[in-house]
Amino acid sequence: MGHKTITISEEAYRALASLKRGKESFTDVILRLAKRRTKSTLLDYIRSLEPDEEFAEIMEDVVKERRRVRLRTPGL
Repeated sequence: MGHKTITISEEAYRALASLKRGKESFTDVILRLAKRRTKSTLLDYIRSLEPDEEFAEIMEDVVKERRRVRLRTPGL
């Protein structure tokens, strides 16, 4: 695979560096961000997130609450 050199400002470099996850390369970050610009679903977005225990607990609570609540249609 070929490589290209690009010039970016210090501000852009710091912004890009702050978006790196773990051992991601700058190429990985750019490709991840570029893919976000394409049409995707909420599930695609959630799958792109790093694991988050707090978010998982909140989602479990939402699912439990939705199972508990029963919506009734008004009788005519």
